[in-house]
Amino acid sequence: MARRRKNRTHLKGGVASAPGTAEGVPKSFVIKHGQVGHSLTQLVRDVRKVMEPNTASRLRERTRNKLKDFLTMAPALGVTHLLAFTLTDVAPSMRIVRLSAGPTLSFRVERYSLVKDIINSSRRARSMSTVEYLTPPLLVLASFPPPGPTTPPHLTLMMKTFQSLFPPLSPHSLSLSSARRVVLISYNAENGTVEFRHYLITVKPYGVSKRIRRILEGATAKSASQTGMLDLGSEKDVADFLLRRKGEPGPSSDGYESAASSASSAGGDDGDAVDLADDYVGRNNKKGQKRAVRLDEIGPRMELRLIKIVEGVPGKEGGVLYHDLIKKTKAEVKAQKAEHAAKEKLRKQRREEQERNVQRKKAAQEGKEGKGKAGEDGDDGEGDEVEGDEEEHSEMEEDDDGEGGGDEGAWDDDEEVSEVEESADESEDESEEEEVRPPPKKLKTRSKR
Repeated sequence: MARRRKNRTHLKGGVASAPGTAEGVPKSFVIKHGQVGHSLTQLVRDVRKVMEPNTASRLRERTRNKLKDFLTMAPALGVTHLLAFTLTDVAPSMRIVRLSAGPTLSFRVERYSLVKDIINSSRRARSMSTVEYLTPPLLVLASFPPPGPTTPPHLTLMMKTFQSLFPPLSPHSLSLSSARRVVLISYNAENGTVEFRHYLITVKPYGVSKRIRRILEGATAKSASQTGMLDLGSEKDVADFLLRRKGEPGPSSDGYESAASSASSAGGDDGDAVDLADDYVGRNNKKGQKRAVRLDEIGPRMELRLIKIVEGVPGKEGGVLYHDLIKKTKAEVKAQKAEHAAKEKLRKQRREEQERNVQRKKAAQEGKEGKGKAGEDGDDGEGDEVEGDEEEHSEMEEDDDGEGGGDEGAWDDDEEVSEVEESADESEDESEEEEVRPPPKKLKTRSKR
């Protein structure tokens, strides 16, 4: 059996090898927190598809994960935005957090439609592939008032927040084939809501009817998808297929389309026609050819209402910059700012106190370790002195032995007797030990069966 080859999940060659991971490109986390239903969970997945490829599309949230965990982990991974969905008693809500200093924008999701709802309701359902999500979408902001002294500041801040969610558009360096999707964010001044739409860019031949376009592009019928060409077996003549009026039941009709009636089924008018500046995705979409551009909605769709803008991030909120439901006077705003300043000052004092306590404990621990080392060194010195005394005693004993060594040649009767006595005593001790010693135990042997 061949050894399985492991494919590495990280990019090789650093940032330069990955076109979407360059510095300055915004990255996002799209999460849900709290108890949410199945529909809101699917909405989170659909929004992740919109934000690809610069988002964590396979991020898994666990029930024990808190919002603080994502806020702590995001800066280390280079994440710049956090989109958090939750379910409240009134309606679903979405928060856009700009990491790592804020601000935080809170929206109420008035209405939303999932990707599957958009595809099921459309007449021309498209099967989306992964190729469309390899490049970030183009952002289009519509109906927002231009920044100025008369423009409300919360609208300007909201517009800049949506702009920072997606990479900046550079027409000079943008490849035409990489423009595959469009995110449209339009502001409705009457209702005070924001419409969020997601479209796919499609290019069609210009100035031809739908039947001729089928021949040019290839058939879209079920039978033609298998064979690769149109099925005209039920037609008496090719003119019956090309010139039959719209809505006619079959080939038995003798009516034909006129030039005026075929204009309604053309691929677009002069306003939609463009000359391709470069080769684009699709059949016969070459540079310099005239094509009609159309946007097909692929979802999701959301209607958002801005509720509140707060300084800072969740858990470290500052002052409230805007609130749609609560209006405060200047005195209340001033008191609120003073309260937030006092809280920030207290937070700094506590942080400094914690740092001082940590330094003090480290110094005390180092002092204890230094004293322990000094005590060990003192004990080693005393041991050396004792060894020196023992050496002196051994030298004195050797000197005594040396002084008595002069009578070794003389015969001594007592010495001979003492040796005999010592040998006798040793033999008696050995005999006593032999008597006291218990008998050896028998070793157990296991017989083989």
